[in-house]
Amino acid sequence: MLRLLTYNVHRCVGTDGRHDVGRIAAVIAAEAPDIVALQEVDVGRARTGKVDQAHEIARRLNMTPRFHAALRVEEELYGDAILTSLPHTVVKAGPLPGYPAAPMLEPRGALWLSFDLGKGRCLQVLNTHLGLVPREQQLQAAALVGEQWLGGALRQDPFILTGDFNAGPRSRVYAQFAHVLRNAHDFATHGPRRVATFPSRLPVLRIDHMFVSSGVRILGLRAGMTALARTASDHLPLVADIMTHA
Repeated sequence: MLRLLTYNVHRCVGTDGRHDVGRIAAVIAAEAPDIVALQEVDVGRARTGKVDQAHEIARRLNMTPRFHAALRVEEELYGDAILTSLPHTVVKAGPLPGYPAAPMLEPRGALWLSFDLGKGRCLQVLNTHLGLVPREQQLQAAALVGEQWLGGALRQDPFILTGDFNAGPRSRVYAQFAHVLRNAHDFATHGPRRVATFPSRLPVLRIDHMFVSSGVRILGLRAGMTALARTASDHLPLVADIMTHA
């Protein structure tokens, strides 16, 4: 069994307005995950004390970080990360399309790793954070399901797409992914079937998701709903226990 956690850490600034990398690391450590997908990670940004949040969280968890910068402003970076202690390789990391009608929107990207589970078994995980505007999200989803990403030759099942999609289960972008993958909410063996993660103090929205291919069995799915998690970020972590098979 493996445990995968996806978490929008809100640049490690909590609902109390305090920047605290250690608090985020503690929330993650309490769940004891094998693979951690993070969104809204600051690296060297003045607004968060120039901390390399990806490396600092990974250091506290005794994991190796992989980071992809969706936004670069001189030496300041902002984007997504995957942390793990499992052997792995980077499959791909790159930008997602923006919405031409609104060029000032925050740039978005994706980070894709392959994990060596031993005995010839691998698991691919793609972590992303989609935009806020529905048309922007649809363009980004179309790119992700297209041949340059998971619709192409690089994808090997078992495969998991996860992250903050900023879109609920009735959205068009959700349907774009559900057309090619299964949503983990609908296939969990144990736990609630509808797991809300936002806002963290009173979660009512399902915008953090995991979509899985054949070969991935969801044993349990839940939100990390501790008192610390309700304060550490504006999202709760989404936690899945999985098994893989050919």
